[in-house]
Amino acid sequence: MVSEDAQAHSSAAARKEDHIRLAADQRRETPGRNEFDDLEFLHHALDGIDVAAVNLATRVGEWSWPVPIYINGMTGGADTAMRVNRSLAIAAQVTGLPMASGSVGIALDDPSTAASFRVIREENPEGFVMANVGAGRPADHGQRAVDLLEANALQLHLNVVQETVMPEGSREFSSWLRGVEATVAATEVPVIVKEVGFGLSRRTLTQLREVGVQIADVSGSGGTNFARIESARGGDAFGYLGSFGQSAVACLLDAPADFPNLLASGGIRHPLDVLKALALGARAVGIAGPFLLPALEGTAESLTAEIQRWVEQLRQLHAMVGAATPAELATTDLLVRGGAREFATLRGIDIAGIARRSEVRGLPDRSAGGPLNQEER
Repeated sequence: MVSEDAQAHSSAAARKEDHIRLAADQRRETPGRNEFDDLEFLHHALDGIDVAAVNLATRVGEWSWPVPIYINGMTGGADTAMRVNRSLAIAAQVTGLPMASGSVGIALDDPSTAASFRVIREENPEGFVMANVGAGRPADHGQRAVDLLEANALQLHLNVVQETVMPEGSREFSSWLRGVEATVAATEVPVIVKEVGFGLSRRTLTQLREVGVQIADVSGSGGTNFARIESARGGDAFGYLGSFGQSAVACLLDAPADFPNLLASGGIRHPLDVLKALALGARAVGIAGPFLLPALEGTAESLTAEIQRWVEQLRQLHAMVGAATPAELATTDLLVRGGAREFATLRGIDIAGIARRSEVRGLPDRSAGGPLNQEER
């Protein structure tokens, strides 16, 4: 007779396998239009700089990351997850990208699944690793997840939409804000709060800042869609929630100007989307879906080559628009059109100012060539 614990483990592992399979199926679909297409850089044909002058390093809280890209949390707790996380971790080690795990909650409940998470640190012993747990868990689970991965930071994810659609999901959310505050206080490393693809509004970011959160990933819609994934697992009972939430573009436009450290993810399809997110104020951009299929179907070497291609193209795009650093992208002129424009108008956001930033802030003097010095940055 199968024990209840064994049944729970089997069910949780099967759910993780479903998540990987259904997320991969979404990635195989022809990439559609999303609100990053509503952003257009105003082209200034004489603003370009030398690629050699570009420095992609970025500051996120107390950390300096070599490039403004990180591998966002994807998976763990299943056999396939072990293989995916190993490839991702090897690629992170080679390229220097920070990497987040999938939700470690399954390993806290069932230690037999911990190896699929520990492989991240084993393959990348010196790299920047983020552990991940859900906001509905007890405050000490954050530190336990950090300890398991010897992590540099904790991602604490908010996924009320996913939980609602998930057949076995939580139905109690009223304590989550207090739980976030308790987890921040109980965790020895910085806590990064993120959504899972439905966005963080201005009000949510303000609430997070008030309880001590200094770093948040807006994680908007347009990428891997967990409403669709969980609805498919539950017989499409909530299929109508597939378009719920705000995009990363909308969230970055809406964010409080004084929020300390914004990250962005959700709907990133290529390096130009990364450039646009950085130009809207993100310190760094998380990538998950575009790296999933190479990790799942290819080798660690092919995934590494793909990441290196992204980084090199991002460097070239910086040079093309005349931004020597990610921070300099804040002086580029962005035209906001379509649905993003309508959102901004309804929320009272000055998109005309965003279209004229180079005039208002002035252009850096590069008459002597080379990157800006620290004071100019």
